[in-house]
Amino acid sequence: MSIVSLLGIKVLNNPANFSDPYEFEITFECLEPLKHDLEWKLTYVGSSRSLEHDQELDSILVGPVPVGVNKFVFTADPPSAELIPASELVSVTVILLSCSYDGREFVRVGYYVNNEYDSEELRENPPAKVQVQHVVRNILAEKPRVTRFNIVWDNENEGEMYPPEQPGVDDEADEEDDEEEEEEEEEEEEEEDDDEAEEEAEEEGEARELEAQEAEEEDEEAAEQAIDAADQHAGEDEDPPEINEEDDDLPSLKKRKIEGEDEAASTPQDV
Repeated sequence: MSIVSLLGIKVLNNPANFSDPYEFEITFECLEPLKHDLEWKLTYVGSSRSLEHDQELDSILVGPVPVGVNKFVFTADPPSAELIPASELVSVTVILLSCSYDGREFVRVGYYVNNEYDSEELRENPPAKVQVQHVVRNILAEKPRVTRFNIVWDNENEGEMYPPEQPGVDDEADEEDDEEEEEEEEEEEEEEDDDEAEEEAEEEGEARELEAQEAEEEDEEAAEQAIDAADQHAGEDEDPPEINEEDDDLPSLKKRKIEGEDEAASTPQDV
């Protein structure tokens, strides 16, 4: 929780000449008494390509800070044009207004700044050498970018942020953590075993289906062979039987025998 909260910033002289000082009316709230002062700082970003051209325009210490809402005016000098690359002097840049407590920055506000010539003729036909006296700045005060950072205040310390070790409680907590980790590992192992069992069952099922398919194919092949053999036997039975010429006498002999019997029956026997 931040002890100091930024409530608002008002840019007082805007737009202004490039060489005019910067003026901000800052309002903030302090929730608890502070042991140290607040340090406010304004930085001008001279180049988008290198930090070497950044200029700290001014910094002030505000304190002692009473509890409640506070307001003050922060005035800072303009940047030195000689320290800014000529190609980036008349262009869009950024200024950073930040506040720190005991060397720890907890809030930063960034504004875009548009630097341009004050006449249409110079804007259309800029001179080879920048004429700083004709450059004006316009701070886009309606669109600030605020960044906040968590820091340690007077009522906080590392011991409070990180409680001291408590042997009994810590051991119990460690044991609970170990038990939870073991349970999670067991659950993961059970899930892996279930997955392996499912895979094995699927493989067995596929093997059984393959065996059944092979057996079915073998049965079909055996049935086809049996049908072919039956067709062959049927064809052989349909062929006319061979006649043995020697058997032609059999019917005549039988007939003769019968006729002989008849003759014997018709011959009268002696009494």
